[in-house]
Amino acid sequence: MPREFPLEKTRNIGIAAHIDAGKTTLTERVLYYTGKVHRMGEVHEGSAVMDWMEQERERGITITSAATTCFWKDHCINIIDTPGHVDFTVEVERSLRVLDGVVALFCGVGGVEPQSETVWRQADHYRIPRLAFINKMDRVGADFQNVVRMMSERLGANAVPIQHPIGSGELFTGVIDLISMKAIFYDEESLGASFTEAEIPRDLMEESKEAREKLLGSLADYDEEILHHVVDGADVGEETIHTALRKAVLDVAVVPVLCGAAFRNKGVQQLLDAVVGYLPNPLNIPPVTGLNPFTKKEEERPPSDEAPFSALVFKVMTDPYVGRLHYIRIYSGVVRSGSQVVNAGNRRKERLQRILRMHANKREDIDEIRTGDIVAIVGLKHSATGDTLCDPKHSVQLEMMHFPEPVISVAIEPKTKADEVKLSEALQRLSEEDPTFHVRLDKEMGQTLISGMGELHLEVLVDRMLREFKVGANVGRPQVAYKETITTSYRSEGKFIRQSGGKGQYGHVVLELEPAPGEGFIFENRITGGAVPKQYIPYVEDGIKESMGCGPLGGYPVIDIRVNLVDGSSHEVDSTDLAFRIAAGIAFNDGVKKANPVLLEPIMSLEVVLPLEYVGDVINDINMRRGKLEGMDQRADAQVIAAQAPLSDLFGYATALRSLTQGRAIYTMQFSHYSQMSPEMIAEKLGHIRGLVH
Repeated sequence: MPREFPLEKTRNIGIAAHIDAGKTTLTERVLYYTGKVHRMGEVHEGSAVMDWMEQERERGITITSAATTCFWKDHCINIIDTPGHVDFTVEVERSLRVLDGVVALFCGVGGVEPQSETVWRQADHYRIPRLAFINKMDRVGADFQNVVRMMSERLGANAVPIQHPIGSGELFTGVIDLISMKAIFYDEESLGASFTEAEIPRDLMEESKEAREKLLGSLADYDEEILHHVVDGADVGEETIHTALRKAVLDVAVVPVLCGAAFRNKGVQQLLDAVVGYLPNPLNIPPVTGLNPFTKKEEERPPSDEAPFSALVFKVMTDPYVGRLHYIRIYSGVVRSGSQVVNAGNRRKERLQRILRMHANKREDIDEIRTGDIVAIVGLKHSATGDTLCDPKHSVQLEMMHFPEPVISVAIEPKTKADEVKLSEALQRLSEEDPTFHVRLDKEMGQTLISGMGELHLEVLVDRMLREFKVGANVGRPQVAYKETITTSYRSEGKFIRQSGGKGQYGHVVLELEPAPGEGFIFENRITGGAVPKQYIPYVEDGIKESMGCGPLGGYPVIDIRVNLVDGSSHEVDSTDLAFRIAAGIAFNDGVKKANPVLLEPIMSLEVVLPLEYVGDVINDINMRRGKLEGMDQRADAQVIAAQAPLSDLFGYATALRSLTQGRAIYTMQFSHYSQMSPEMIAEKLGHIRGLVH
């Protein structure tokens, strides 16, 4: 079956930004102008096509990334609209893993905000080419040049405007295209669908010429013709600029900046032109690499229909009508519905029962998928987020995905006996969908604990249990996900010896424990002379890892520790895997207790945007919450306070902030790092835990 769209005319892009920058509104306009929908949905009305979950429509925010496909100027564009709230950062992370390009949205007033920085760093990690779209130019206080400056200062981006706004706020009427040197004015009556090109207004001509010179100067490194023209002061053709700009974007060296007002339908068509013109197609992306699970050698999969099939599962979700959906990105090859593939990680065979092209929560059955496609699969039973699906005869395992650890927990229990089984099933389904949602049993307290990225994250998951899975549950107060670590080095010994008449058990290890701030867990075998036989070394490490799950102070996981295996002994008959695993656990637990253990608490970065008259009250409140002021900034219409504070003191902050500022302030909060608690706080915390146990 021939390919509907050639790979050169395929774009896989994401729209990502800080919460409330206008991502979903922009996506709705894109769908309207590409003919995918015939009526533009609005977030504030709860009618946005891409925000299809009940929880999204009620809260007016995007919670889950939604995929859709649209067509513009003979190009196929696969779009993923991602959430902006930090609690759902996993949705952005896994979407960026499979995308070829990103449209980064910035508010014309707010500029570069905390989640914008997080998304930008994630895109830097995957080296994804980007366009920037400065939205909300119709709002009072919008400042195009200030946002471009913030992109350079805060993100380290080589932000190069290719447009210039004509006016701002209520006077925003159009844009100047710095490549064609034409002014574009939007027709208010046609919902922005029609626009007219005209000469640049005289009062903006000088400014536009300066901006164009800066654009050409930035591109001179990528095109000799432009360099010669710049040196000679000659004019440069539009096609030459387009070619150089595309090359610079693909090299992740330049970020073209456009502007508009999605809510007023201004600037959307020009953004689509830029997506088609500058962002990469799958052929522009280097071949993906992975390990052959049998030979353990690195292999490449070029973006070609002729190459063996390979795809990455980047999202799992439950659909009430078709069951579990696995979203996949195909990196190479062709496969038909009903075909058998293999999961490279667990070697389990999977059958692609149905292949669906998704439009938010709407589905369209298709028979075949090819390189570059992003689709959903029905029928996978043994695959999870981050798994690789491949041709059974040509196995390759692509790079796994890594997700942040949860920072907040709540206890949950079924309301009735009938809810017990349903609760267990719902928790399993949700943890399969969301890698940042963890479920564990606290043996000391006899409680089931669910952990996530924030209060809103857990609130939405509990709401989904009630509505989607019809589970009644009681939820406790939020608990902070504390960690434990050591502050001094210690040498400890562990022996496990059992004699029972026949074959016994013998394991003996000597460990050196050292603090390793910020390094996680490091295990090193320093045995010389074979005191502990090589075959038992992995079991020593396993025993340590098992013991790290429960620290000596409050039963919290132990992190940031280096463990060196320095000595031990074995018995030629009685030594076993289990004996060395237990001996390592004994040595580790004893060592941690005696190496001055401390509690670590999560510290959150806090940014509050508020009117000037409330600054003093809000700073006092942050100080009372053990917060540290990081700095203050002035925006066009507000003050911005940046601070860091412990998560445990920020529960209920939304309500407190509303009360202090009469509802006129907004804030964002995201995890920053773990920090050591003071001895007084540790004593208070541990006293509270023991009181609960007794």
